Amino acid sequence: MHSIKSITLPSFLRRTMKAYQLKSQIRELGCELHRIGRSRNWQIKAKFDQIEGVISFIEQSDEPSWQWVAKILRKQYENLTFDALMNIAKKKDSITVNELMTRTDCTISQARKVIDELEGF
Repeated sequence: MHSIKSITLPSFLRRTMKAYQLKSQIRELGCELHRIGRSRNWQIKAKFDQIEGVISFIEQSDEPSWQWVAKILRKQYENLTFDALMNIAKKKDSITVNELMTRTDCTISQARKVIDELEGF
């Protein structure tokens, strides 16, 4: 299982239109979303597959004010380890190098190592 990440969303309510709709969708996907103390910053705690679900929901929505949240969440893929990439690739049969790179923003060499490992090379 992927580790749980804590991601800070600065000024979440002020920067986001229809924030309550986004908050409910984030929680439906199994993520924890809460305000940090009395500040205007919020924090989301989620596993990588949940983060991926939130990103795809935001990308499919018609709300442009949510795109900054997707951008912050996509940055979390920069910290993926080989094992985390392997788990993501195992979930989808016959995943390609390009698809893995698109889903995780990993480098081509990281994606090739994962695919080679899955194929037994």
